[in-house]
Amino acid sequence: MKAKVYLVGAGPGDPELLTMKACRILSEAQVVLHDDLVNPEILRFAPASARIQNVGKRCGHPRITQEEINSLMVAYANQGLTVVRLKGGDPLLYGRSGEEMEALRRAGIEFEVVPGVTAAFGAAAAARIPLTDRRLASKVIFLTNHLCTEESVPLERNSIAQDTTVVIYMPGKEYGELAVKLCAAGFDAHTCCLIVSSATTERQQIHSSTLEKLAATPGLPAPALLIVGGVAAHYSGGENPVSKNFLASS
Repeated sequence: MKAKVYLVGAGPGDPELLTMKACRILSEAQVVLHDDLVNPEILRFAPASARIQNVGKRCGHPRITQEEINSLMVAYANQGLTVVRLKGGDPLLYGRSGEEMEALRRAGIEFEVVPGVTAAFGAAAAARIPLTDRRLASKVIFLTNHLCTEESVPLERNSIAQDTTVVIYMPGKEYGELAVKLCAAGFDAHTCCLIVSSATTERQQIHSSTLEKLAATPGLPAPALLIVGGVAAHYSGGENPVSKNFLASS
């Protein structure tokens, strides 16, 4: 592999949800710049000789700026190295990949994007609910409650139809404020919702509620997301253990 940067999706946490292409590219990496939330088990796919560097940004306290990450990718690639920029979930959804691709284009660095399983799909699978259902939800909206302006999620009044599933990434812990906004946007107060924390990992937690009771829900640790809509009523609780085959065979 010649000098190149790969923006690779690490998925929601379970190493077995990596794509075969992601595994192959990681196994050939010379440098891995990874997000804070990437499961350490996934880093085991990289060669022992690879330089592994955590460039994560969490809870408003980044250890490194986005500009510094961009500079690192360019600098390593200019040294003739194969660089993997490893991101949780999918690189193209709330992963700031647009800024990174722009920096690589400006520097004339060859790059490739390798998709991953985004957190919404991992959380829905963990809860064993659909995100769409022809009886309940014909559309899905992805939002984030963490904007670059430090404002909360923008929701216009009466902008959401009842047959919609809304998935909010990085909801924070002010669930009551979110519930008020979602009801104002069109949801009934009795609408079911789920908070899923650390989906697909052994730390996974799922809490079921309704919008009217969401304010009383204890804050679950990040990474978490909120799924709102009629499909959340499909959640029945119970065990849904994460496969440990990877840990046993690697």
